[in-house]
Amino acid sequence: MLSLRPNCECCDRDLPPESREAMICTFECTFCADCVEARLGGTCSNCGGELVRRPVRPAAMLKKYPASTERVLKPEGCARERAA
Repeated sequence: MLSLRPNCECCDRDLPPESREAMICTFECTFCADCVEARLGGTCSNCGGELVRRPVRPAAMLKKYPASTERVLKPEGCARERAA
């Protein structure tokens, strides 16, 4: 079961469970769509894996299987922005 982390590891933007802006890799590293596009180029800065839109857990299932409250933030920031 996905942990549904509550924030972008890069910019610390809130990403609630219903957010369609949350992107994840196969290790559940979590980033917002803006950081994925502008800074990461669609690739996870932690593992090099593909970042895809995180599925939304139905509200009824959130009651039984709540989202994580543990925030993960890279203090050194994300990968450098790609050159234009």
